[in-house]
Amino acid sequence: MSVRMRHTSSHTKNRRSHHALAGTTIVTDKESSKLRLPHRIDESTGMYRGIQIVSTRELRKEEKKETKKEARKREHIHADGSKEPVHGEKHLAKEESDKKSQGLLGRMVTGRAKARSGMGGGTGS
Repeated sequence: MSVRMRHTSSHTKNRRSHHALAGTTIVTDKESSKLRLPHRIDESTGMYRGIQIVSTRELRKEEKKETKKEARKREHIHADGSKEPVHGEKHLAKEESDKKSQGLLGRMVTGRAKARSGMGGGTGS
C-alpha cells in the first residue's frame, strides 16, 4: 500500500513535464529579407502574405507620433546638475496646496487611520 498524501517523485516529474520552454521561431521575409515572427505583419513594409495591409504612409505617421512623444518626455537639467521634468514644480505646488486645503476634519474623514487593528500593529505609513 502507498503512503497517504505522499508527493512521489513520479507525480513531481509528471507535473514538471509541462514546464518546458518552447523556442520562438523567426521567419525571414521574402520581399525585404528582414526577420519577423510567423503569422505577423512585416512592420517595415506593411505586407502580410504578399498583400499590402498597412500603407507605408501610415507607418511613417506612427513613427512621427512616437518621436514627438519622446521629444515631450525630455528632462530639464539645472545648473547644479539635478534633473527634473520640465513642469515638475507646478505639479508639486498643486499637490501641496490640495493637502493643506483639506484641513484637520477633511484629513480625518478622507485619510487612512495610522493604527489599524489586526494588521500587524505596525506604525507609520
